[in-house]
Amino acid sequence: MRFQTLDQLSSICQAEGQPISAVMLHDQAKESGRPPEEEFAKMADYYSIMKQAVHKGLFEPTPSRSGLTGFDAQRVTAYMAKDEPLLGPAAATAMAYALAVSEVNASMGRIVATPTAGSCGIIPGVFVSTQERFGWSDEHMVAGLFSAGAIGYVIANNSFVSGAEGGCQAEIGSAIGMAAGALVELRGGTSAQAIHAVGLALKNSLGLICDPVGGLVEIPCIVRNGFGATTALAAADMALAGVRSVIPSDEVIQVMLEVGAAMPEKHRETAKGGLAQTPTGKRLMKELYGTQSKEKPQP
Repeated sequence: MRFQTLDQLSSICQAEGQPISAVMLHDQAKESGRPPEEEFAKMADYYSIMKQAVHKGLFEPTPSRSGLTGFDAQRVTAYMAKDEPLLGPAAATAMAYALAVSEVNASMGRIVATPTAGSCGIIPGVFVSTQERFGWSDEHMVAGLFSAGAIGYVIANNSFVSGAEGGCQAEIGSAIGMAAGALVELRGGTSAQAIHAVGLALKNSLGLICDPVGGLVEIPCIVRNGFGATTALAAADMALAGVRSVIPSDEVIQVMLEVGAAMPEKHRETAKGGLAQTPTGKRLMKELYGTQSKEKPQP
């Protein structure tokens, strides 16, 4: 890739008069040695999987194997059918779709890790809901995925995208930033505005710990995907309105690295702290594994 930072990415976009997605597609094709058309078709397949996961989570039974979670996406859509959601229908729909995909993941269904399985609902949630809302084509959405991928590439190579390394800020936070930046491009914003959206989004998730109950990607992971979708919409709107990330986005990424490295091990996907070690979290773990150990038993 010709870029290692978001600032470099934005500079290339401005110099070439191209959106982030076009730069990423060009560089990805050059790096893989495959034609751009082939790379685009592969990404289109990924988007098809995302849409299928949204549909499955909304209309099919998707209880998790543990029995701890399931049907929250359907609860939200039923609520929306009866009452006007406080978020408004657009944000509530994105939230429901994000929950749907996360529940498909928890039920061992097919998803696309964006950037991880634990944060797999955010990008599909905002992409599929905004596509329906604005009538965008699949090709437009696939281009948006290349934009999200470019942002994720920078974050992954300068910080974390793994909860085990940097806490949930690295998974949910990165997904929110990727979605927010891509949404700005999808709505016709500039590359500079997209980069500001990333910084705005990441700043709002700094310090978020990874504390899955029972070591499973369910509680609180699924609801965090729902919240993450609404945050991505907010960050994109702020950036499109001209709100800037006063701390440059690349510096925010470095802060995420610093915070993640300083985060105690018990708050990095070990189930040794946070919500996993509340009285209820311990009880659920005992019911699941027959032990009150702070660690999930090895098979």
